[in-house]
Amino acid sequence: MTNDDPRNWMWSEALQMLARAERLHRQVFSPPIALRSSGPAWEPPTDVLETDESVLILVALPGVDPEQVEVAIQNGILIIAGERVLPPQLRIARIHRLELPQGRFERHIPLPAGRYETPQTAVLNGCVVIELPKAGRRTP
Repeated sequence: MTNDDPRNWMWSEALQMLARAERLHRQVFSPPIALRSSGPAWEPPTDVLETDESVLILVALPGVDPEQVEVAIQNGILIIAGERVLPPQLRIARIHRLELPQGRFERHIPLPAGRYETPQTAVLNGCVVIELPKAGRRTP
């Protein structure tokens, strides 16, 4: 397939539509949570992985300062919130394409049952990585 092949852009559009449908489904069918922001927010894509020692959450947040990402656990739900701000250069630029969402983001992730120690965060390849060590499971 070449770049001019309609299958390329059609596949991309189909994946974007599926992602939008999934976000809408989560917004409509997720229970209300006290910490949920009152204003609109976009949801970053996430992966959730579990090992015997911890739960790992990878949140795709390219261009977001990790120091500005808030992480909290409430009633078994991990809440990740923050804001992606346009760099000053882009505020005066002529924009030809803008696909990365801007503004406030917030994501609510149900966690596997259990107790967790203090979350540890790191940045890896444009993702914020949150490790939730399982209480009493860490080996020395």
